Amino acid sequence: MSSTAGSGVEVAAIDTPALGDRSYLAHDGDVAVVVDPQRDIDRVLDLAAAQSVRITHVFETHLHNDYVTGGLALARATGAAYHVNAADPVAFDRVPVKDGDVIEVSPVLRVRVLATPGHTFTHLSYVLEAGGRAHAVFTGGSLLYGSTGRPDLLGSAHADELAHAQFASAHRLAAELPEDADVYPTHGFGSFCSATQSAGASSTIGQQRQANPVLRLGEEEYVHELLAGLDAFPAYYAHMGPANAAGPLGADLSPPRRADAAELHRRIEVGEWVVDLRARRVFAAGHVPGTLSFGLDGSFATYLGWLIPWGTPLTLLGHSPEHVAEAQRELVRIGIDHPAAAATGSPGDWAGGRPLCSYPVADFADLEAVRRHRRVVVLDVRRDQEWNESHISGAVHIPIHQLPTRLTDVPDGEIWVHCEAGYRASVAASFLDAAGRTVVAVDDEYERAARAGLPLDRALAHAAST
Repeated sequence: MSSTAGSGVEVAAIDTPALGDRSYLAHDGDVAVVVDPQRDIDRVLDLAAAQSVRITHVFETHLHNDYVTGGLALARATGAAYHVNAADPVAFDRVPVKDGDVIEVSPVLRVRVLATPGHTFTHLSYVLEAGGRAHAVFTGGSLLYGSTGRPDLLGSAHADELAHAQFASAHRLAAELPEDADVYPTHGFGSFCSATQSAGASSTIGQQRQANPVLRLGEEEYVHELLAGLDAFPAYYAHMGPANAAGPLGADLSPPRRADAAELHRRIEVGEWVVDLRARRVFAAGHVPGTLSFGLDGSFATYLGWLIPWGTPLTLLGHSPEHVAEAQRELVRIGIDHPAAAATGSPGDWAGGRPLCSYPVADFADLEAVRRHRRVVVLDVRRDQEWNESHISGAVHIPIHQLPTRLTDVPDGEIWVHCEAGYRASVAASFLDAAGRTVVAVDDEYERAARAGLPLDRALAHAAST
């Protein structure tokens, strides 16, 4: 996505849909600035080359919690100045910036620094100015499209203070910038750094004044609603801040060593993670016993990073080297730097003559039909907030991120596991299958459960609102 910010300035977004984030490259036709680059900086370098511009400045809005930055590596690769908040305790050389600083990028382009705490204590936003006026603002995890960044990633003890700071920061942006200034957030496109999921692909300050709760509600009402709506976030976030403060190197995307069937069997036997990257229905139809399903057709890195015990050796199974390479690219963004091994081909190649496993895939209509005839365990692996809004009557609730350590809490019997859209259910089904349980994966949209005739319990949602 690219847009014109005015006075000959172009802004191009570099999407990372798997993490729900965007990085940005802005330029005047000659020199460019980059904001919040992901670790695989080849995408940024390719875009700059395609637009025939030189990257001279790299800016970080904050020390990120949901990915490992590519800022330091990009600055070193291009010779660009690397701008990081002077208050951030980092272990590398940077150009320290603070509220009110103005960076003259070119005769056309300059960047003004605004302190916008809330997502973190030291969060900054960057105003892009050209021709004597503000055309755009890069808001990182501050003002998002219809939302704001969540204030609890530094711990619940700071959440209330940061929520109030987030309110003040959003109002500062709205007060100091013109209505037609474009808003370019880093988070909010699926990232768990967003308090709620954002709507829309673009916006302006004026549009946010009309639509964003932080600019429409009173402070106490906003803070109450924000804190009440927060839910769990990925466990791997705990490792991102320290990695970014230390100054991460660039991404290592070299191919992993190849593993044969005997090595795969050995790694599974000793409790390592051997992850099958194929689509969830293909996995269900036939897979190596003990392997886990994290298909690249969903939020692969988010959920693998959330569930895997940090530091566990990881082996990837894909249908081609390109399939494995795509997974590697997603993993380096969250600090899983190099798989222990990989194998390509098909389950027959990986099993080494051992029998394959499989389990059925069904929809909510199938679940409603089977419950008429026999007792089954309905396992809901959605997050607490989703469960509280509504759930199937009689279901067992274990959020997906708790399941690997709570397998013994799943009642005996045939398990029908579901989530909101099928991806988390497929991950959960693979864990249950690896543990020897009889499982059916419900690959369906939860909104169809009621239409299928399944009774829903909304009592917790109603109680929470009273």
